[in-house]
Amino acid sequence: MKEKIYQSLIELTNGKYSSLLLKRLVSSPMSKNLIGRYSKVYEIDTTEVSSDLDSFASLQDFFTRQLKKEARPVNQSSNLFVSPVDAKVESYGRIDEAAIFTVKGKPYTIMELMGNEHVIDKYRKGKYVVFYLSPANYHRIHSPIDGTVIRQYSLGNKSYPVNQLGLTYGKNPISKNYRMVSEVKVHDKKHVTLVKVGAMFVNSITLTNVSTAWKKGEEIGFFGFGSTVVMLFEEDFVTFTENIKKGHNVKMGEPIASML
Repeated sequence: MKEKIYQSLIELTNGKYSSLLLKRLVSSPMSKNLIGRYSKVYEIDTTEVSSDLDSFASLQDFFTRQLKKEARPVNQSSNLFVSPVDAKVESYGRIDEAAIFTVKGKPYTIMELMGNEHVIDKYRKGKYVVFYLSPANYHRIHSPIDGTVIRQYSLGNKSYPVNQLGLTYGKNPISKNYRMVSEVKVHDKKHVTLVKVGAMFVNSITLTNVSTAWKKGEEIGFFGFGSTVVMLFEEDFVTFTENIKKGHNVKMGEPIASML
């Protein structure tokens, strides 16, 4: 019953006009006055930010802030994947033989997530990790490895919450929300896919790097609001590092998996 009530409420509030209203609010010059309070409420380390708080034109501008380069050192070991974002590890593990993985007790299929039946076998029995970005997090996305982008496309339109309530009671938001899929070939061997999932109200995922050659640590885009990133690895490709534990916070540039 809780699940049905939650889904109904979200359907009522997540419409075209409510989304536009929220976007206008946080993008307005008046919202600039909320930046200081926002930073305190979410305990954001403003010493890492590359610009003074007064330089941001709006709350949205601050939300998509850039950091000082030294704030996020990137591990450059060639056999290590690094986290593409600052986030909490929401879920991780093995994709089963039916190409299904689980988040908050809900099953998700690779087909639903990527909308491409040709990749099902590629990721069957592979590994996955789900990163959740809260409103407090840095929302720029970076490449987790050196590689070649072999396909990149978008799916979905509306976006529902991907926070704790959304993942628990929502109607499979990870595979239903607006999302951008990037599949990358690594060292001419195996593949890793990043699925960038939009959050409630705002489907904003902006690419800042349109090159097909990704370099570890370089920025590839940013989220306009709180979001989720799902990473998929082929079978017998990686093992997760010790810091990948449910509920653990990771920062962009930190190792998350090593190649076998």
